[in-house]
Amino acid sequence: MSRPIRVITAAVAALVLATACNSASTAGSSDKPGNAVRGVSDDSIKVGGIVSMTTSTGYSKKDTDLGAKARFDRANAEGGVNGRRIEYLGAEDDGQDPAKNLAAARKLVQRDEVFAVVPMSSTTFSGADFLQQQKVPTFGWGTLPSFCGPAYIYGFGGCMVPSPGGTISQTWPEGLKQVMGGAKGRSVAILANDSEAGTFAVRTYSQSFEAAGFEVAYAKPAVPAGSVPSDWSAYTKALLRSDGGKAPDAVVSVMQTPYNIGLFTALKRTGYDGVLTDPTDYDPALLAKDATRQALDGVHILLSFQPFEQASAEMRQFEEDIRKAAGKGVALNMHMVTGYMSADLFLAIAEKAGEDLTVASFQKAAKGFSDKGTLVGDRAEPRGQKESFGCGALVQLKGGKYVVSAPFACYPPIPFK
Repeated sequence: MSRPIRVITAAVAALVLATACNSASTAGSSDKPGNAVRGVSDDSIKVGGIVSMTTSTGYSKKDTDLGAKARFDRANAEGGVNGRRIEYLGAEDDGQDPAKNLAAARKLVQRDEVFAVVPMSSTTFSGADFLQQQKVPTFGWGTLPSFCGPAYIYGFGGCMVPSPGGTISQTWPEGLKQVMGGAKGRSVAILANDSEAGTFAVRTYSQSFEAAGFEVAYAKPAVPAGSVPSDWSAYTKALLRSDGGKAPDAVVSVMQTPYNIGLFTALKRTGYDGVLTDPTDYDPALLAKDATRQALDGVHILLSFQPFEQASAEMRQFEEDIRKAAGKGVALNMHMVTGYMSADLFLAIAEKAGEDLTVASFQKAAKGFSDKGTLVGDRAEPRGQKESFGCGALVQLKGGKYVVSAPFACYPPIPFK
């Protein structure tokens, strides 16, 4: 590994220390005794996921599990992968807790003996080092540093938060340029949680928006993580004075839905009429409550996949698979796409690996993998472990429904410094 995957919290470090002997005895092992491959039999491939289904803020990614199941169901209905059906165990709930994330990774590998972890969707990924050491192919949304560099960990849209030497996707600022009529003379304020992920997001998007021609008037990971503030006045005051004593042209929130509802409601109450944008709130379920719908009305939301409102053959297939798995009345959301496309990338590489499926053959297939025209654009590995696939769109919640404000497109990435 070329660099540490992440800094693990003290609590997780203690857990690792307590189980060090057990880890040492299995580290780097991808096979069971003899010639058997962990999680692979003559007729099946065992897979399990890790998803933050419950959190302290009420935010849930549970439908990520449904999305993965829908894609695996179609694969099995079509005959599996080179004659093997996918035995999907479902996802472990890590509660967005670092210790539980690592515990879930250990359970899936050491007890359940999965071949791969699909999907991995959480704001914490403390199990990354363990999965890398155990040579477990792992797929999820590449919005954490752990998806950028390690050989066995893959982001379904590529690496969204690269290390120096990598690249940054320009989808968000380029989409906002369409919404705002250009970047010249326009300022943005970026707000994130006070966490490792928030700090990294601020660093990444500051470079991204500056490269697109915006003035970054404010960029701080200032909001406490794990507890939504009841009083947003300190944050709104800082934002509204950030551009030389006046309000910025756009406020960019890199936070989850409960935080965005509080922040955007507070900003609107001040009379702020600039652009509001985030990468989180694309979920028809949010429209069910008047207060939530009003708080998010007008917000432009970043997507790293084709919008549901943009008709295409790939989107029709996605909708059909979800409805088969969950019923016709289910409302589509971005978490379903996360699980579905994580599973889709895993299946595509596994298919290329051939009938003799081992971790080694899987990794060999990944090194030369590419395809085109998916829900996330054109894919290629191992490029996706260093940079994003560079495609996305913006949708705006307007009058109680989502409309495309910047169509799905791909943009050249920029170097990350």
